[in-house]
Amino acid sequence: MAAAGAARRYAQAAFEIAREQGALDQWERDLQRLSEVLADPTVEAFFASPAVPEEAKREAIATLLPEEPQRLVRNLVLLLLERGRLPQLPQVAEEFSHLVLQERGIAIAEVTTAVPLSEDEQRLVGERVAALIGKQVELRPRVDPDIIGGLVVRVEDNLIDGSVRAQLHQLRQRMVS
Repeated sequence: MAAAGAARRYAQAAFEIAREQGALDQWERDLQRLSEVLADPTVEAFFASPAVPEEAKREAIATLLPEEPQRLVRNLVLLLLERGRLPQLPQVAEEFSHLVLQERGIAIAEVTTAVPLSEDEQRLVGERVAALIGKQVELRPRVDPDIIGGLVVRVEDNLIDGSVRAQLHQLRQRMVS
C-alpha cells in the first residue's frame, strides 16, 4: 500500500510541474512511453541488476529522454532510480494520466461485461454513463464471464451492478428472508 501512496505522491508532484509548464500531454506521453520501455523484460532486468553500474543506468535514461523539454521528466525518472522506485514508474504514469483526465473533467468508467462489447455498444454505454454522472467518460472495458450477463460499471466512487450474477444473488436473498 505504501508503494501505491508513493506513486500517487510522485504523480501529483509531476502533475503540478507539468501543469505549470502547460505540458501535460508531453509529460503523459513521455511517462507512458517510458513505462512501456521499462516493461520489456530485458530492460527491466538491466535496471534491476545490481551488477549494472548506477552511471550506466543514468546514461540509459538520458538516452531515452534526450530532448531539453524532457529534462524535468528525465529528472523525475532519475529520482525514482536513485530512490529505488523505478519499478513504480508504470503506477506513477497511470496516476498521472488519471490526474490529467480529472483536470479535463473526464471520468474513467470501468465497464465489465460477460462478453466483449461492440464499438456501438461501447459508445452507447459511454453516453448513458456520461448522462448519469454529468461528465465526459472514458470507457475502459473488461470481460469477466463470471458475471453471466449484464454489466458492472465503476465510475469515480460509484458502482452500478446490473449483472445477472447480482440479480440472482438479490433474488436468493429475497427468497431466504
